[in-house]
Amino acid sequence: MSMKLTSITKNIVIVCAYMLLAGVTVYLYPRYDGSFPYRYEIGRPWAYDRIVAEFDFPIYKSDTQIAAEEAEVLRDFAPFYTYMEGASGTPLVVSLTEREALVKEGVDHISVVENKVAVTYPLKDIYTPKSAFVAFGKDYTPNIVRDTAMTNQMRATLLSSISLTRGIVQAGEKVVDRGDIVTEETAMLLQSLKIAYESEHQTKRQSTWAIAGEALLAVLFILLFGIYLYIFRRDFLKQQRTMLFFALLSGLILVLACALMRYTSLSIYLIPFAWVPVITRVFYDSRTAFFLHLMTLLLAAPAVPNIGEFMVVQIAAGIVAVAGLKDMTKRAQLAQTAGWILVAYAVTYTAYALSTAGSWRSIDAWNYLYFGINTILIICAYGLIYLFEKCFKLLSSITLVELTDINSALLIEFAQKAPGSFQHSMQVSTLAMEAAKRIGAKSLLVRTGALYHDIGKLAHPEYFTENQPEGQNPLLDMSPEEAAQVVIAHVEDGVRIARQHRLPEVLIHFITTHHGTSLTRYFYNTAVNNAKGKEPVNPELFRYPGPKPNSKETAILMMADAVEARSRSLKEYSESSVSAMVDDMIEQQIQEGQFAETPLSFKDVEDIRQVFKERLLAINHHRIKYPTINKA
Repeated sequence: MSMKLTSITKNIVIVCAYMLLAGVTVYLYPRYDGSFPYRYEIGRPWAYDRIVAEFDFPIYKSDTQIAAEEAEVLRDFAPFYTYMEGASGTPLVVSLTEREALVKEGVDHISVVENKVAVTYPLKDIYTPKSAFVAFGKDYTPNIVRDTAMTNQMRATLLSSISLTRGIVQAGEKVVDRGDIVTEETAMLLQSLKIAYESEHQTKRQSTWAIAGEALLAVLFILLFGIYLYIFRRDFLKQQRTMLFFALLSGLILVLACALMRYTSLSIYLIPFAWVPVITRVFYDSRTAFFLHLMTLLLAAPAVPNIGEFMVVQIAAGIVAVAGLKDMTKRAQLAQTAGWILVAYAVTYTAYALSTAGSWRSIDAWNYLYFGINTILIICAYGLIYLFEKCFKLLSSITLVELTDINSALLIEFAQKAPGSFQHSMQVSTLAMEAAKRIGAKSLLVRTGALYHDIGKLAHPEYFTENQPEGQNPLLDMSPEEAAQVVIAHVEDGVRIARQHRLPEVLIHFITTHHGTSLTRYFYNTAVNNAKGKEPVNPELFRYPGPKPNSKETAILMMADAVEARSRSLKEYSESSVSAMVDDMIEQQIQEGQFAETPLSFKDVEDIRQVFKERLLAINHHRIKYPTINKA
């Protein structure tokens, strides 16, 4: 019951993670005003398809033009003043503050209303109390005051006479074509078209139905990726860590892309979408890397101005990324792949621009700079690879290569304290790697797992025959049950030692599964023979705890470990004896159901058998006997 609850809880967490991915993506989609989602800059080529007016619309003047016309209309405008109650005649006197305000406004005359008649006076005839005293030799107080209401009304009347438009674009007339340089005139037409759309349509992008449609698309794209996993990679659906890794990696790129498009005017090509296939391919297979990349592109598409160009360019880059990182065993491979991605970006963009517009003018040279910056960011993905590896406990090919270094402290200790077990592990790693290559399994992974599968024998190397001097076997002094438990303990000891040295959990899984739930056959058979049928022997006392292998790689290791160990007991090495031994060992494991949980096919098993037979014969080939010199 508790296991079912744990499984349900994991599924709920995964579903919530992907619903959050869809929700955050839709929330961050750019919300353009009206239905005019185009971005452009004056002096740059128009990056979209041709726009033709669907209806007549006026050409609106630019702010600069309107400001110039307003200045022209108001050039001779004078603010209106009225006499204070009981005042009339001249001189016209205003307060010092008002006189300074007129000078500051650049006014050179005013209009004074008396008896509903406005009379214009030059500013030089307008005095302050002090200047009036100097001019006329007597004291004066301000006798006129600004009529703000009338001034504003007359100003508004003048400004209302200015037309906001200049001409009209008729339906069917071209506004701009792909590749055309956006001039100030073109920008004016586009702005006029935008205003017309806003008046014709009520902010479709921000309507409830539009957002619902976007959300439905996001859920659909995620479900399609889930269907792919269900059909081809069902084991991934059972791994919470893997599913969360996919969601986080895709979400990281989508948040960056949507934020860039929503809050800046920068190009979408600055976002390194190739991170998705590159990082996924380092830890998983090529097909999954490409499908996750495709899902991410589809989720980002509603935020992108030119969807067609974006999808073509990014899909080409994704294919190159997946193909270039078949097995990333060297850091330099990432830089090489990034270089090929740059070539893919540049060539695909150029070809698409020429094919859709038919002119070099349609190419935006700035995009090549963005592609270069994008390439640098892809190279920087190495830091993200390390981060994801640690956070999600994944295993990259680079780490596997580092772990196969036999000069590491742990493997040196293994070779010194348990030399026979170490040599056995080396031989098993060779056999397993060749078999994995033959059936298309992860050869580097199984090779690394094989090197560490018997690391538990470090705890008590003297109990294992490959490390014992001839004729000295302390297990023979024990009962079969005790001896079996000593041998079985090397699995638990291996897990303990591996965790002390912080080996990845993937490699620890090889340690726990390399014997599956098989019996320590030597001691079990001995116990049965000793009992002579008098008392039943409990096979569970001689059984490894498991679990059974659950992947091609762990199954290959189990086979390779068994046949290599058994090959050391052969009295003669011939094609028939080796073939019979390999067939017998693998058939016995199959009969015990050790590979029931693995995806191995019958053909895989036959290919593995053949590799083992070939390699064991090659390793243990006969050498010619060197002649000695006859003594006279």
